[in-house]
Amino acid sequence: MARHSKQKHNRTKQGNTPSEDHPAALVGGAGELIAHGNGLDARVLVLNRLYVAVRVVTVRRAFAMLCRDMAEIISVEDGQYVNYDFATWTEVSEFRRAYERDQHDWVRTVRTEIAVPRIIRLFGYDKLPTQRVKLNRRNLFARDRSQCQYCGSHFTTSELTLDHVTPRTQGGGDTWENLVCACVRCNARKGGRTPEQARMKLIRKPVRPRRNPLITLRLGNEKYRSWKAFLDEAYWSVELR
Repeated sequence: MARHSKQKHNRTKQGNTPSEDHPAALVGGAGELIAHGNGLDARVLVLNRLYVAVRVVTVRRAFAMLCRDMAEIISVEDGQYVNYDFATWTEVSEFRRAYERDQHDWVRTVRTEIAVPRIIRLFGYDKLPTQRVKLNRRNLFARDRSQCQYCGSHFTTSELTLDHVTPRTQGGGDTWENLVCACVRCNARKGGRTPEQARMKLIRKPVRPRRNPLITLRLGNEKYRSWKAFLDEAYWSVELR
């Protein structure tokens, strides 16, 4: 994978007063970001210093780290990974606003509009990410894409329940492999039985996801395709214990 095809750094030393072209001045310390379209609803992939994906953050959080000179922007351009400091990214955003506006999410600051970066890299953090995905309601709904795993219909999260494939009364536990989303009707029909006993069939075998299901959902969106290489590399390169 090609990286560092060009680097542009214009970092201000900590403790100095930001000049007018410093990111903190441009965005008011990241506290005055204004949504343009779905700009503030977007998410940003964070890499550690070694280019390993460690987390996904909100746009506001990403801008705050960029303004504090904690990170740089990684942009995919013609198959290459290009490094930008935030001041230079602001300049590049002017070109993209004119010629590539539909390809980006945007936020409006006190002085300008800036394209939302998809990936940032931390300068001083080299810890590896936690590989275990938390078992919670939000991640289960994301894994099953808010779809009843018996009838196949999609519902809002308020209309879904969690079903134990093997009921607790029969020894089933709270595990990734034993919990699925189910609509109220299917859950009531199944009751305290296994799918076989209720003559119902799962549309998908429940498994433990290898990455956060919310990230997997975003990978299905074309605008987050630049994440994939870093996430796949993180998966294959983590040392087995």
